[in-house]
Amino acid sequence: MSITKAIIPVAGWGTRRLPITKTIEKCMLPIGNRPIVDYVVRDCLLAGIDELIFIVGEDSTQLEDYYRSNIKLNDYLERNGKSDKLPMVAALKNVKLHFITQPSYGKYGTAVPVALASEYIGAGESAVVLMGDDFIWNKDGSSEVKRLIESTPNGECGLLAAEVPKDEVSRYGVIERDSDGNYIRIIDQPKPDEAPSNLINISKYILTKEVIDAAASLPPASNGEYQLPDAINDYVTGGGAVKVVPAKGEYLDGGTLEGWLHANNIVLGFAHNGVGVK
Repeated sequence: MSITKAIIPVAGWGTRRLPITKTIEKCMLPIGNRPIVDYVVRDCLLAGIDELIFIVGEDSTQLEDYYRSNIKLNDYLERNGKSDKLPMVAALKNVKLHFITQPSYGKYGTAVPVALASEYIGAGESAVVLMGDDFIWNKDGSSEVKRLIESTPNGECGLLAAEVPKDEVSRYGVIERDSDGNYIRIIDQPKPDEAPSNLINISKYILTKEVIDAAASLPPASNGEYQLPDAINDYVTGGGAVKVVPAKGEYLDGGTLEGWLHANNIVLGFAHNGVGVK
């Protein structure tokens, strides 16, 4: 399957991380010396993605600043004998970037930013959809996005699932799948003895144009939010297949303080052993 586009929603206020997210966009919180979202982006690049569609909040500037050239910084580094650091701050090469603003008023939920990106996905295309505040960490540097693409049959949908201990499943949406490894449904916070598996949904998908367009016309869920899994459920009900791909790496979430601290400990621990970010 040839997939070259990724939709990355990063427009949330990050209320679980206040007060720091009052001035720092949640996706820009650091894991080691890189923002969380950069781990998502680099996984995409390893998988051959060359077009990134970011859904950003109103007044968002930090993300775009991070990925463009900083002429003054480059000049400073060159003038002060620090040109060896230029590759660390270089703009992405051979990658097309889009920044779409999601209004702070109006519809809310995971389907909303995906629907905003639909005009960038052509007929017959599929796109990777990845949230910008969590990622899969592989200490060997392999790409989880590439694995998802390679495991999803052409023209179908797929989702990455993370494995958690059975006694922790009641904290998550747990995936039920059939004997062929295809998605049946998500069961929200089941008791451990009632859970169909210990694979949880982590909102990392391959979606067809059909499903992406459907996200724009969903009715609200019972909580008033427009939820992307509802579009996936409708797709399955209509006869579509969604391949469930268990992640090989470790799922790291920067959305909570505890998750962010854990992510830093994992990434920096591997880095100190000579593997990881530089």
